Amino acid sequence: MSENKDPGYAETAAETTSVFRADFLNEVDAQRTEQTGEAPVGVEGLPPGAALLVVKRGPNAGSRFLLDQPTTSAGRHPDSDIFLDDVTVSRRHAEFRQDDDTFQVVDVGSLNGTYVNREPVDSSELQNGDEVQIGKFRLVFLTGPRPQSDSAAGTL
Repeated sequence: MSENKDPGYAETAAETTSVFRADFLNEVDAQRTEQTGEAPVGVEGLPPGAALLVVKRGPNAGSRFLLDQPTTSAGRHPDSDIFLDDVTVSRRHAEFRQDDDTFQVVDVGSLNGTYVNREPVDSSELQNGDEVQIGKFRLVFLTGPRPQSDSAAGTL
């Protein structure tokens, strides 16, 4: 470590830690959303029953992943359907599963866990607008139009 002989120089402690309140982080996120005022683009073009994941934060922010298969894998392995190339992501991290008109995210034994709306989950049914965190990637879950069923179509 270098020494500074200037009497007006004061060293700061290397052990200094910054603490952020969770409500403060939520306020910052809300302000960023208000400032951009961006509505998700492309949801209106989704096929009925499909969904979209949009990377909100992470190395490839803005990337979009279509969920139109019964099971979509996410992880650091190059063969993953959703390839998230970062050491905070397990090779096989999570799966997005579609069952009829619902989607769920399932953690498949990742090291750092999977979070929905900042809560750790083993599995969770997803709602439009939910935020899924995988490693340092934050993805927003967006749904397209719901498929019309016979009862919803008004047949008697």
